[in-house]
Amino acid sequence: MRLPKRAGSIFDQIMNYSVIIAAVILIFVILSVSAEVVLRYFLGRPTVWVVEIAGYSLLYITFLVVAWVQKRQKHVKMDLVFNRLNPKVRVIVNLFTSIISTIICFILTLYGAKVTFYFFKAGYPTPTPLRIPKFIIVFIIFLGSLLLLIQFIRTTYENWLYIKRTEIAKREET
Repeated sequence: MRLPKRAGSIFDQIMNYSVIIAAVILIFVILSVSAEVVLRYFLGRPTVWVVEIAGYSLLYITFLVVAWVQKRQKHVKMDLVFNRLNPKVRVIVNLFTSIISTIICFILTLYGAKVTFYFFKAGYPTPTPLRIPKFIIVFIIFLGSLLLLIQFIRTTYENWLYIKRTEIAKREET
């Protein structure tokens, strides 16, 4: 297997595992919030940690699945205008939006890495009862953005290859 295909396969595995981790976190949130409701309203014994951890978990879930969703092109789109375009224009629009998204994800990844490292170095905790180190919370922004950046690079490359293939096919027809 060629190196790019092998790297793509490994990356796909990483995305699949991240979705599994997100699903486990989601199940944990559902169970812990349900338990919190029972403890708070029926037993009069609320916990300190459930609401805080549930909030952080939602951030983790979002950033763990975002690249996986992008690979499957299941993000929300404005299809009303897009579907009326001819196929060639659609591919060009997809290429353009992929390039812009790649640039934005690159900036978000760099900034996420910078902020995560800063919080790690400074040792800032959250100003909440649990006092979780902030770098643990913001690390997922860096990681999820990095995964999404890689996926947008792949999407951009696939769109570019499609345009090249269609141009070559048109040349061969004439």
